[in-house]
Amino acid sequence: MVIKGNVVDVLKQEIFPAEVNIEGGKIKAISRINEKCSSYILPGLVDSHVHIESSMLIPSRFAQIVVPRGTVAVVSDPHEIANVMGVEGVEYMIEDAKKVPLKCFFGVPSCVPATEFETAGAKIEAENVEYLLQKGALFLAEMMNFPGVIYGDKQVWEKLNLAKKYQVPIDGHAPGLRGEELVKYANGGISTDHECFSIDEALEKIARGIKTQIREGSAARNFDALHPLIEQEPHHTMLCTDDSHPDLILEHGHIDRLIRLGLRKGYTIFQMYQTAVINPVKHYNLPVGLLQPGDSADCILVDNLEDFNVLETYIDGKKVAENGTALFDLPVSKTINNFNCSPIDIADLEVFAPVSNPTIRVITVDDGELLTGQLEWKPNVDKGAKIESDLSDDILKVVVVNRYKNAKPAVGFIKNFGLKGGALASSVAHDSHNIVAVGTDDAALLTAINLVINSKGGIVASDGDSHLSLSLPVAGLMSTEKGEVVAEQYSALNAFVQRLGCDMKAPFMTLAFMSLLVIPDLKIGDKGLFDVTKFSFTSLFVDE
Repeated sequence: MVIKGNVVDVLKQEIFPAEVNIEGGKIKAISRINEKCSSYILPGLVDSHVHIESSMLIPSRFAQIVVPRGTVAVVSDPHEIANVMGVEGVEYMIEDAKKVPLKCFFGVPSCVPATEFETAGAKIEAENVEYLLQKGALFLAEMMNFPGVIYGDKQVWEKLNLAKKYQVPIDGHAPGLRGEELVKYANGGISTDHECFSIDEALEKIARGIKTQIREGSAARNFDALHPLIEQEPHHTMLCTDDSHPDLILEHGHIDRLIRLGLRKGYTIFQMYQTAVINPVKHYNLPVGLLQPGDSADCILVDNLEDFNVLETYIDGKKVAENGTALFDLPVSKTINNFNCSPIDIADLEVFAPVSNPTIRVITVDDGELLTGQLEWKPNVDKGAKIESDLSDDILKVVVVNRYKNAKPAVGFIKNFGLKGGALASSVAHDSHNIVAVGTDDAALLTAINLVINSKGGIVASDGDSHLSLSLPVAGLMSTEKGEVVAEQYSALNAFVQRLGCDMKAPFMTLAFMSLLVIPDLKIGDKGLFDVTKFSFTSLFVDE
């Protein structure tokens, strides 16, 4: 097979018309030609950190939507399904990914459960880590338990030492960690971090040997804040999506979208490829070609180096996508799940004032941010009265329901979601994936939550009378449908949510992170309100 075009040699940093000769899945030769070519040939794109589960698609369906956008490989942390299904979930992801050409490189989840302060469906112990490393996992996935690293937690260090034994990279996850604590964390062998929110934080981590992965997903978007690193620290910076929903990928792209963001800001194609492809391939020692003789023929054709529209994608020398369409079959996949709770009653959602005019801790959320704040709110109610949402001040109820067994729901309050009516509920709730919901009244919350329970996983929007839902039968996280089908249903849900008054870019993604107890400041898990800065539970009422 011969592909003709302007070859972009990202290692030698030159562009020239050439024929790329492919044999046996590898690049046999690249021969310069004296012709004018309209398209450009480049190495395929790599996502340096992604949770495939967050696309709400199983790996084979995820491949169908990212490969046509030039992605040939992903470095994936199956942390989400591991929290639900344990090792069985990780093996499910690995086996399903083998059915398609996309090169999926999986790590071993290091923090399952993410904390001991919430109920998860499974545990990944040190012996499970070694088992998965022996089966070929390429890295130890994001070490969120940074206090365990810093203060010498035995189980944490057993996992770190196993990664060192098998000589695999260790991914980090430590938002806002600085100073002496960062030094101790880095000394654990942590080599990456995708949770930086500022240049100063990123530079401090880089100085300690921790590469920065610039994240641009559906909810958390840090490219605008961190892109100067592409020029300042070109060999210590990578690009990733972390968490992206299918509608975003289908409409705007995957890693190709990040390439375009950089090109529009004036970075060269060589600078973008250093961070998007070369660095992750070298850091994780990936068997992914860089468009050199002898490499695997993992390459793409694009129309030009400004718009960067992907025309064709090749993996191991086979054309696997053309003009936005995958050229490989999508096999039938089984489902696995872990969902064991019964529908709740409206009394489970009620909150009563312990004193007149109590002071309540309220989570504050900003659109597109994983970090939350908190404020104190004094509703004008008598002792013993029900405390309801205050729509005039945009303070709504937020609820987390244990999906693994019957237990009393945790109920709190949240500000800035914008709903004027109805409720949202989801079984995608990082990291333990219990059911998380936000709503304007108890009746709507009850409807939305019980719809998720009865379907054993999914996302729901309800106005009290009508509802829309997206079923997620695989671990309550993923669908086996094609990406276009899931994207269409998800877009309809987002439009429904907008009609309810919420104008967030990704309301369900934002909601999913309200139960993530490792990102500051105030969050809520199935066991109650949690102060991440103190790493301990806190009461809903300040007076208590």
